[in-house]
Amino acid sequence: MEGSSLKSSHPGRARRTVRRTAVAVLSAAALVTGGLLATAAPSVASTPASGAAATSASSSTAASHTSASSSTSASSHTSASSGASTSASSAAPTQRLCAVPAKKGQMACMALTRTDVVHHLGITPNATPSGYGPTDLQSAYALSSSAGSGATVAIVDAQDDPNAAADLSTYRAQYGLPACTTANGCFKKINQNGSTTSLPSADSGWAGEISLDLDMVSAVCPQCHILLVEATSASMDDLGTAVNQAVTQGAKYVSNSYGGSEDSSDTTADSQYFNHPGVAITVSSGDEGYGAEYPAASKYVTAVGGTALNRASGTTRGWTESVWNTSSTEGTGSGCSAYDAKPTWQTDTGCAKRTIADVSAVADPATGLAVYDSYQASGWQVYGGTSASSPIIASVYALAGTPAAGTTPASYPYSHTGSLNDVTSGSNGSCGGSYLCTAKAGYDGPTGLGTPNGTAAFTNGGSTGGNTVTVTNPGAKSTAVNTAASLQISASDSASGQTLAYSASGLPTGLSINASTGLISGTPTAAGTYNVTVTATDTTNASGSASFTWTITGSGGGGCTTAQLLTNPGFESGNTGWTTSSGVIDNSTGAPAHSGSYKAWLDGYGTTHTDTLSQSVTIPASCTNATFTFYLYVSSQETSTTTAYDKLTVAAGSSTLASYSNLNKGSGYVQRSVNLSSYKGQTVTLKFTGTEDASLATSFLIDDAAVNVS
Repeated sequence: MEGSSLKSSHPGRARRTVRRTAVAVLSAAALVTGGLLATAAPSVASTPASGAAATSASSSTAASHTSASSSTSASSHTSASSGASTSASSAAPTQRLCAVPAKKGQMACMALTRTDVVHHLGITPNATPSGYGPTDLQSAYALSSSAGSGATVAIVDAQDDPNAAADLSTYRAQYGLPACTTANGCFKKINQNGSTTSLPSADSGWAGEISLDLDMVSAVCPQCHILLVEATSASMDDLGTAVNQAVTQGAKYVSNSYGGSEDSSDTTADSQYFNHPGVAITVSSGDEGYGAEYPAASKYVTAVGGTALNRASGTTRGWTESVWNTSSTEGTGSGCSAYDAKPTWQTDTGCAKRTIADVSAVADPATGLAVYDSYQASGWQVYGGTSASSPIIASVYALAGTPAAGTTPASYPYSHTGSLNDVTSGSNGSCGGSYLCTAKAGYDGPTGLGTPNGTAAFTNGGSTGGNTVTVTNPGAKSTAVNTAASLQISASDSASGQTLAYSASGLPTGLSINASTGLISGTPTAAGTYNVTVTATDTTNASGSASFTWTITGSGGGGCTTAQLLTNPGFESGNTGWTTSSGVIDNSTGAPAHSGSYKAWLDGYGTTHTDTLSQSVTIPASCTNATFTFYLYVSSQETSTTTAYDKLTVAAGSSTLASYSNLNKGSGYVQRSVNLSSYKGQTVTLKFTGTEDASLATSFLIDDAAVNVS
């Protein structure tokens, strides 16, 4: 018997209220951010056991975490989106995370934090944190969440973030992304010389920058590995040494979210730190409006500008973007370099030297990003600045595939201008109406060629032999589920006699592409909207891509209608449709629901007890796919990491489908999934059974269940 005994008679309803104290709920205020209204979720934590039941956390705790912490913060501003009329954002006060460089050769990070957002620590299981998250960015930029496996994106920043690994885990757990840890080989943190132990001194401002960078890579390329290289200081020499170290470590994508004023030594730094053929190096264009900065001015890097990103219902894309510009001192950077030569792929005529930027992505704090930072900070934040857009673009390069050897990936978008979202409104300063600070059709300084529309613009358009492969974009497609579909992909090569090989990512489930002919065919089996990228590659390794959406609608042939079969799946109608033991379905405030007010609460007494929850469903014989999903939150006072004392089983009839225990305890809801396809044509009872032993409470909270068939 583990722990101390808490033997008692079977607790009644009133006793349950007293006994169930393992789950603490913290409330927070409603927030408006990123063009969205989001209610800050209760923060849920597992309280430690202390003999008897643990006590509830004070509801005032979350509200007290309201100030952004940064020992190096320099100034505050009020940020207002300059987006299209569809913007719902309002004036948003911001604060720099890093101090303005005090001398030549020093850099500052390009991150801004919103100061009007209520902060809270930990996972928020029944609401999404304020600010755009992974699905928003994937939707806005037509990106696949399944691509990028095996690629490593390097983040170069100054100083140390002691909480980098832990904060990264919290962010990814919040959004249900795959774990990325040192233990599983996904995350690695080193200093500029490659050591994992002799790390620089910690700094809260740069820690916030690091959190932003790691979270943006996670959001855009959740399958990517992440290498964090921490420079000893914010000098260009130390940061440049860290860039070289990232490349030495094998990273093909390196993000740099910092900058400073130009000087005559920049061309030397170019050759020392940024001339890495076959490596995509991205750099933030700056946060102070019109005016060139370095290293964005380097001819070897992709300079990334910033936009205001807003939802636009009723449009094909569903989003709209404009130049990010808050004031004369806050907005995306752009300009004409005083020192760096113009690369051959830039053909604009208003600047004789290097023009900034090349491409862009969301950066406006008023339409900002959700970020988790706990080092001398208060957890969930909303960040902006071109510090966000640089790692976003580095991650898009990673999704697009390994750059060709000997090439400069900054040139790739110039060969695929039709595969970008052209930003045509807004400006970031005064330049006489010139394209250098004013958005227009085609290339302009503030947003470059535009923002990602899939990954096609970030693939190599040619090889060392000069071939150019062009894939014809087929446009948006729509097909009914369980109905045979086919689509012929067409591509051309500038060189005669070339044989093209075809590949595709993000295809609807059930479809595949013929590598030789480019024919996509099959029968889609799952409804949804898919972001598809098709690529054609010739024998010289030159390639071209096109991205489009493919919507699989909810009903199709074969006699199966796509449907959700459970009655009252979110328990908002109480016990309707469910058979339970006493008191399982409730709307008490002792533990959170995943959504709404009701949830199923099995066990949590700290004494020998069994709870059950069940419902019978009939899986149509005509359907080929059936999936049982539910959100599960395990909160436990057990401390063992090896022994399952309290257990939850999920069964279909007499067959156990899945098992969970106190070993699965966490700080929020996690969606679980079970395949029921083998039960088609049968009526089956789905049953949860929770069992506790004689001491130390474990609560199994279940919400938002579904049985989806197609």
